[in-house]
Amino acid sequence: MGALDGRVAIITGAGRGIGREHALLFASEGAAVVVNDLGGGNDGSGSDAGPAQEVVDEITAAGGKAVANTSNVADWQGAAEMVDQAVSEFGRLDVLVNNAGILRDGFIAGLEEAQWDAVIAVHLKGHMAPLRHASAYWKARSKAGEQVAAAVINTASASGTFMPNAGQVNYGAAKAGIAAMTLVAAQELERYGVRVNAIAPIARTRLTLATPGMGAIFAQEVEEGEFDAFSPANISPLVAYLATEKCPLNGKVLAVQGGAISELGGWHDVRTIETEGPWRIDDIAGRLPS
Repeated sequence: MGALDGRVAIITGAGRGIGREHALLFASEGAAVVVNDLGGGNDGSGSDAGPAQEVVDEITAAGGKAVANTSNVADWQGAAEMVDQAVSEFGRLDVLVNNAGILRDGFIAGLEEAQWDAVIAVHLKGHMAPLRHASAYWKARSKAGEQVAAAVINTASASGTFMPNAGQVNYGAAKAGIAAMTLVAAQELERYGVRVNAIAPIARTRLTLATPGMGAIFAQEVEEGEFDAFSPANISPLVAYLATEKCPLNGKVLAVQGGAISELGGWHDVRTIETEGPWRIDDIAGRLPS
């Protein structure tokens, strides 16, 4: 028996890279998968139904269950249709993996409005829109008296958590927002039987290969038979575990790369200064650490 037997999952951005590995592993572990991918370029431009359908064909050829979806994750109605497709095709929805993303890097002083808007839309709204509609579905099931055991896995990034990267203010801000969204959603949705966690993956993908200063690192060749620490396939087992019915984790942000998984912590109090009366500017200047 597979770890995900009987589970139905939506995986966004599943036509290539990490998302494709998620879809293939989920299907091999018994899940029915809605393979979502708009099929655009690294910057989100264009569309192509081919990548999503190719993954579906690979899954069905191996005896698994999958259907393709080419909705734009940042489109509110398109996200609703993804959820509806999962339920109409497979009878239910148990797992949402928010993975779709793009890059439009640029330094702050020269960043164009379109660069900001596109990245925030695909990453941040593109997580929220599917989450909103999946949550409404699970809430309705719970209110109807059903026992829900659902899971959401969001995709944050080192860039938005523990490794800020110059030139990625839009991407980093969106990914930090996704981490915060995960914590809020974990609190809100637990009452309906829904767990929400996030991963911050580091792997070789179209996006990381295109990131200035990082492409050469990820492009390093690995000898046949050696462990490939940057393979996107290393990310998917954690996501599959978080998607299992009995996984107890909720409200976690987990960094994953190669053979390492680390639990991340958010903002915390490093040092506190206090006063017994109103603050004075000079007083603050002399007591805050530089």
